[in-house]
Amino acid sequence: MQTPRQSLVVSIHDVSPLTQAVVHTMLADLADAGVSRTSLLVVPDHHKKAPVAHDASFCRELRNLVSCGHEVVLHGYYHLRPPKQTTLLKSLITEHYTAGEGEFFDLSQEEAAERLAKAKREFAENGLHPVGFIAPAWLLGAEAEAAVKDAGFQYTTRLQTFKDLATGREDLSQSLVWSVRAAWRRIISLGWNAYLLNRLGENPLVRIGLHPPDWSHPAIRRQVLRIVRATLAAREPITYEGWLHRARV
Repeated sequence: MQTPRQSLVVSIHDVSPLTQAVVHTMLADLADAGVSRTSLLVVPDHHKKAPVAHDASFCRELRNLVSCGHEVVLHGYYHLRPPKQTTLLKSLITEHYTAGEGEFFDLSQEEAAERLAKAKREFAENGLHPVGFIAPAWLLGAEAEAAVKDAGFQYTTRLQTFKDLATGREDLSQSLVWSVRAAWRRIISLGWNAYLLNRLGENPLVRIGLHPPDWSHPAIRRQVLRIVRATLAAREPITYEGWLHRARV
């Protein structure tokens, strides 16, 4: 098997009508830095406030972006997990690490299947046909993953891996990601991502995962664009779907 060419995937999480304006700015900045295509992680009904299926102009914009080489990825359904009576470890993961957004962390297979089917139907009715599913905060439980595979999605990712659901193959590639909810988190993120990029330098796939709040912090925004420009000197920007096809060759 041939080794895939070195690649860069830039993904923008939490894309929805609620974040549309800042995503415009992010895409423009990334294009200026040389990123011609991204994976757009779209939430069907972000926090139960923004149903994509009812927003014709937003869907039209997504279709235009796909026609220009970007990719739409299904990103949960509500991107929201109501608090539950659970173990301390699960509480730490779902309430503190993710601020209550780990929607697919502990859904049953049946619950996950219902949300996936609804999202696929609504997206298809608006001319959108995602081949990948990525859970909010990359937290995908075993039952939910089985539902994702049964729903026909071809791949998923977690923080440290890309998984081909059809073959079971996993590629190790930890995503660079910034945490911006507090000043100390932002400081740590800047140092950690500089270190992580150096450690992943020879990896066939480098992943950069962005969230709309990142663009509210100039130091984060500058570092992201600096890393993108440096990385593109030796890598080709592709989507996750592009990486899937490349890895299967």
